[in-house]
Amino acid sequence: MSTHELKDLLDQVPDTRELILRRAPTPSAAHDAWSEARDEALEAYRAWRHTPAADTYAAYRAAQDRADAAQDTLALEAGAQSQTSRTSVS
Repeated sequence: MSTHELKDLLDQVPDTRELILRRAPTPSAAHDAWSEARDEALEAYRAWRHTPAADTYAAYRAAQDRADAAQDTLALEAGAQSQTSRTSVS
């Protein structure tokens, strides 16, 4: 299967906006998503360092992008909680 065919196939899969996590959930889904994405990025980085190649680097960058996006979501959640606590105390 070519890369183009694989991309076309994946584009047909609907985005359900569900998180699939490997660990038991905690009260913060954003933290869970970030933690798992960070672990995946570390594993991909180690694989790339062990076998430097275009495909292992691409896998690492994709994993790191997911970790960055999850971290942004976590920061937004923390900011929203901080704003809520300041509003309720006032």
